[in-house]
Amino acid sequence: MAVQFVFGVLLRLVSDLPRPVKRSFIVALDVLLLPVAMFFALALQQSRFPHTAGMTQLWLSMIILMTLAGLLSVTMGLHKVQLKAYETRALGMTALHALVVGVASALLGQLSGSGSPLSTSIIFAFVFFGLCAGSRFVLLQVLRSIYAHGKDQIRVLIYGAGRMGKQLAAALKADDTLVPIAFVDDDKELHSTIVQGLTVYSGVAISALVRQKKIDRVLLAMPSQSRARLAQISSRLEDMGLSVESLPSFSQLAGNGARLVEQLRPVSPGQFLGRAPVDAELPAGAETYVGRSVLITGAGGSIGSELCRQLIMCRPRRIVLMEISELALYTINNELSALAKHNDVEIVPCLGSVCEAPIVRRVLEEHAVEIVVHAAAYKHVPIVERDPVPGFSNNVLGTHTLALAAMEARVSRFILISTDKAVRPKNMMGASKRLAEIVIQDLASRATPELGDTIFSMVRFGNVIGSSGSVIPLFEDQISRGGPVTLTHKDVTRYFMTIPEAARLVLVAGSFAKGGDLFVLDMGDPVSIYDLARQMITAAGYTLRSEDSPDGDIEIVLTGLRPGEKLSEELLIGKGQTTTPHPKILRARETHLSEIEVAACIKALRTAVAEADDKSIRDIVGRWVQEGKGQKSLKDKARQTFPAE
Repeated sequence: MAVQFVFGVLLRLVSDLPRPVKRSFIVALDVLLLPVAMFFALALQQSRFPHTAGMTQLWLSMIILMTLAGLLSVTMGLHKVQLKAYETRALGMTALHALVVGVASALLGQLSGSGSPLSTSIIFAFVFFGLCAGSRFVLLQVLRSIYAHGKDQIRVLIYGAGRMGKQLAAALKADDTLVPIAFVDDDKELHSTIVQGLTVYSGVAISALVRQKKIDRVLLAMPSQSRARLAQISSRLEDMGLSVESLPSFSQLAGNGARLVEQLRPVSPGQFLGRAPVDAELPAGAETYVGRSVLITGAGGSIGSELCRQLIMCRPRRIVLMEISELALYTINNELSALAKHNDVEIVPCLGSVCEAPIVRRVLEEHAVEIVVHAAAYKHVPIVERDPVPGFSNNVLGTHTLALAAMEARVSRFILISTDKAVRPKNMMGASKRLAEIVIQDLASRATPELGDTIFSMVRFGNVIGSSGSVIPLFEDQISRGGPVTLTHKDVTRYFMTIPEAARLVLVAGSFAKGGDLFVLDMGDPVSIYDLARQMITAAGYTLRSEDSPDGDIEIVLTGLRPGEKLSEELLIGKGQTTTPHPKILRARETHLSEIEVAACIKALRTAVAEADDKSIRDIVGRWVQEGKGQKSLKDKARQTFPAE
């Protein structure tokens, strides 16, 4: 601790010295070294130390030479050369400085008639040069020692011992904060060699080097490598807990200097749709929400948050944000608060689950909610497939609880956000959303909007680009890491829509509802996921690696269909649909269960959830969820996929 304290004091002292003082010190050093150089020159000339009387006779010459040395040092700018930048050119300047002083010494000797031999002046010039250059080297080592002990330094490993790696190592030697420790290179011929004073190691030795040499950071000095290769190396090193930075190529230096991962070309969410996007403006229905109090459940999610943004433009009186995730609620509330001020909209954040009836009733009552847009749902297919109890509790019973509370509170409109996976579902998530639709259809059949009852409606659409769990963010992440891109099956197709498009059409469809409506959004033609992956690889500036192109950057790996996953999705169960005032919104005609069947289903589901009984939930799905003609029972499929224990 005492040593660290001393070095800390020295570091502050050196750092706080004004630059003029530092330069004056260098000039003074050159001046004071001159008599020392003369003393050693005479000692070498005479093979013994000179007598004091002999040195005294030279006092006038010493004063003249010291004055000349000081003036010459300032004139040549030697005092401006930083110690860490003292290299070949500065060494030449010092040699010239010593030569001029040596010539002046010879001339003074001749003019004074002292009879001093010319060899003395030559030896003096060499000694003076050595002392001046050596003193700077010693000072540099002292300063480096002070910085090393008094200031935190970053120990770096240079990946790549080629030309750029050598230049980087040379440059870092003049840096106070970054200390190069060793090289790593994939070229076997370079292993164990010494480059720029540093040993070159193999890539397999990185873990040992990090542990033994206490490496903090890795610098990639391989600008000729492809970005995919650099991304792969970077990903592997970051997994070791290392900070990784890339030395840019000359073309990158001429550009914006972005980090390696940030140099991926930005992907426009709608560029892979294969169709023209929906109009950016809300064409109709905005008047439905003007001056109203609107509740958005799942307000912090991908769809919920966009619904909030679109709603603000409709100028409702109040937007109530209901969210089970505290962080998501905090984030969306902060974002919307700024937007709401400009539109005179009140934002009310409410933390809670739609499964909690008392909380739901209180929120509806306290904030006089007039319209409910229910976007809260567990929607990740593999997760709900593995854990159906919380999935059905939230997606089905939560919808039932919220819808009943809305009916009791005489809410004007209730809009359920559904999914194409609810059509003839082959997975538990899709089955839960289909049961949620059935619940809303049942309540709608018992409501009389003409008498002030709630207008229930549903909006069904496919995948949304950019939502949590969407394939595009997954592909982007895999591409940024250098691949591979994983795909379940080469023939998988999906309907796609951007988040703003989906949110906009949901609000429009909700304004069209008369009671019990099931709206289906026209999403164009289904998109091949394999083609989507290829387009994203190309759009990011990479090439596809395949059997035909083995030298490509990134490959696509097929992993096989996940449990409950379809090759393609559908949007309609029945065959009949009618148009609406908006060309992208269709009204579907589908049958639904009777009131008694729905009641029996909900009762059985509540019991199964209360007992955390996966098998019973699968039995309920197999009994009550409609499937296509001739299809195998979903109950049997579920048992085969995840056998009950």
